[in-house]
Amino acid sequence: MTTTEARVPLAARAVPFLPLGLIAALGAVLAYVVRLPCRAGGWNDQVQTYTNFCYTDIYPLYFDRQLATQNPYFADVPFDKQVEYPVVLGEVMQVIAWISRKLDLDQVAQAVRFYDLTVLLLGICLVVGVLLMAAVAGPTRRWDALWYAISPAVILAAYINWDLVAGALSMGMLLAWARKRQVLAGVLLGLAIATKFYPLMFLGALFLLTLRTARWRPFLVTLGSTAGAWLVVNVPFMLFAWDGWRRFYVFSQERGIDWGSPWLFFQRKGWGILGEADVSTLGMVALAVLCLGIAVLALAAPRRPRLVQICFLALAAFMMTNKVWSPQFVLWLVPFAVLARPRWKPLALWQLAEVWYFAAIWLYLLAQPPLSRDDLGIGDDTYFTAVWGRVITIGIMMAFVVRDILRPERDVVRQGDIDDQAGGVFDDAPDRFVLKTP
Repeated sequence: MTTTEARVPLAARAVPFLPLGLIAALGAVLAYVVRLPCRAGGWNDQVQTYTNFCYTDIYPLYFDRQLATQNPYFADVPFDKQVEYPVVLGEVMQVIAWISRKLDLDQVAQAVRFYDLTVLLLGICLVVGVLLMAAVAGPTRRWDALWYAISPAVILAAYINWDLVAGALSMGMLLAWARKRQVLAGVLLGLAIATKFYPLMFLGALFLLTLRTARWRPFLVTLGSTAGAWLVVNVPFMLFAWDGWRRFYVFSQERGIDWGSPWLFFQRKGWGILGEADVSTLGMVALAVLCLGIAVLALAAPRRPRLVQICFLALAAFMMTNKVWSPQFVLWLVPFAVLARPRWKPLALWQLAEVWYFAAIWLYLLAQPPLSRDDLGIGDDTYFTAVWGRVITIGIMMAFVVRDILRPERDVVRQGDIDDQAGGVFDDAPDRFVLKTP
């Protein structure tokens, strides 16, 4: 085959992805438009920020974490003012802060530039994540990636924080694993964990399916590559900026119950043990119980589950038991929820719940001290309808995924003799270990 002949199939394969990329770019632009009221000055007024539903962490953290003058992790600031994110994300912030400082002398103008450049990067990550998700879904389900490209919850939450960076890395990891490139999958997973901690849950999914299929070498290669990549980017900061590096881990451990978590409802309502116990311990126990159930399901199901089904269940369990459930966490779950079960009705119901929560959290904060604007905001009972709306709708989707695992003939992705397009070495692999159930 000549070089010219080799290029033609590649171009032909790329053409179907072009509309998805353009629609994802439209989603990125719409997400920017949503926050224009704040970019025009609303960030400096909390009431205006919340009533326009345009809050973002990006602008205020430029000042509050001293990015205008110092480097993350090495900054000479109190411990609670260190950047509270893993190192890849912190260094992304640092590079964009450097560029912003070079472009503008005034710090307010720098902060706006910092926001714009960050949004540009996040928009690119959204487009890349959508294209990677489409590749993972395969030609039969490529258009399912539209849920990630332009769903209302994604547009509303896209630029609250830096989560889309981890999303692109996670989708890259999944595609690399699907293409049986275990070293690359591990490197991308290690970088994703060093960006946001939630991709760690995917190692558990890989382990369970490895246990069932006995495909140990690919798993161990990926595990070693994950650990290696994580160490390469973390060790320099551990050695030379220990306090700055450990800020994320101390903050995660010591952080109390925060907005969005079901534990907040139990605490506010004084529900006995659920409202009074140490939520760090209680949350870990609840997560362990759910993960044990997922493990039994993965090992005892009549047919080996698809990788993304286990990833979705593990990630949903992590979110539902966490001490905090921020609005942008929807970005973690959308691609995995769609890949696990691309049925539009439960997805649409969940998206409605996420949109309601997005509106409810800002209205609720308006009524909380120090603003205490009861005339503009909502109270506890109304707010908690939004909290439980997310829990219930995600629980419904989890139940459907469990049903698809127990009755694989109901799995729409597996129609037409397809096993697990994203499974890599698990695709069409025979069972080597299965739990026997009564």
